[in-house]
Amino acid sequence: MLNRVILVGRLTRDPETRYLPSGVSVTNFSIAVDRNFTSQDGQRGADFIPIVTWRKLAELCANYLSKGRLVAVSGRLQTRTYDGQDGQRRYITEVVADEVQFLDRAGTSPSQQPSMPSASAGAAGVEEPASPSSVDSGDLDGFYDLGSEDDLPF
Repeated sequence: MLNRVILVGRLTRDPETRYLPSGVSVTNFSIAVDRNFTSQDGQRGADFIPIVTWRKLAELCANYLSKGRLVAVSGRLQTRTYDGQDGQRRYITEVVADEVQFLDRAGTSPSQQPSMPSASAGAAGVEEPASPSSVDSGDLDGFYDLGSEDDLPF
């Protein structure tokens, strides 16, 4: 069986970092990934994908990423459930990243954006917990202004 996801997109908001009681860090962010087709009115849609990183990778993402940054994320797709405050069962589908590549530099224009080195969980010698369902990923919905199609990197 294979569960592998590779995405390229821009952060919709700044990453949020939390710490488990054991001291393990977890960082959540979401990226906007453009769809490869346009609607009837000529608009290109986007999907907003929640991303979760753990331990050293979480620290790197928290320290070096911010809203609007272009990243490539590689990891696995995970679905989990929890009971909301209203008693309703909620389902969350997210990407648990084991590698994040920073594809631009903060504060540069799109024409000046060289490729940056990647950060990966494997390189840091860490694995995420087997059951991260006890971590509240928070509200991952965000607003993302796509701008014009000329500004898109793909």
